[in-house]
Amino acid sequence: MESEYPESPRLAVGGVVIRGRRVLLVRRAKAPSKGQWAIPGGRVELGETLQEAVEREVFEETGVRVQAGEICHVFDVVRRDDAGRVRFHYVIVDLVAEYVSGEPRAADDASEAGWLSPDELRDLTVNRNTRELLKKIGFLRS
Repeated sequence: MESEYPESPRLAVGGVVIRGRRVLLVRRAKAPSKGQWAIPGGRVELGETLQEAVEREVFEETGVRVQAGEICHVFDVVRRDDAGRVRFHYVIVDLVAEYVSGEPRAADDASEAGWLSPDELRDLTVNRNTRELLKKIGFLRS
């Protein structure tokens, strides 16, 4: 995702894809969460439904095909610069998505992609919002 110093919040989506006891995550290659592991997703394009945006974004970032379902989490990301100006502002809607096909490979704005277990996440830098979401849905323990 891009859009530094926006005039209004940007709408974005994330796809929560769990297969067995592993969740599909990407390591972000760009700000505002560069280097952190997160749910794959990105901005909603004009004319797209939330479900269509999730399906497109998950495929673009990971090569995995999914079928998007219901909303499971909504949150804001607001980052300010040293002067207090809003550098990034996203409203992010996460949807549950069912795995259809494909194996993860990093693409688009992801530097890595993969199926990760709760144990593997302990040693990784996971985005705070992603960690909270995974606790909320019972994938991670508090």
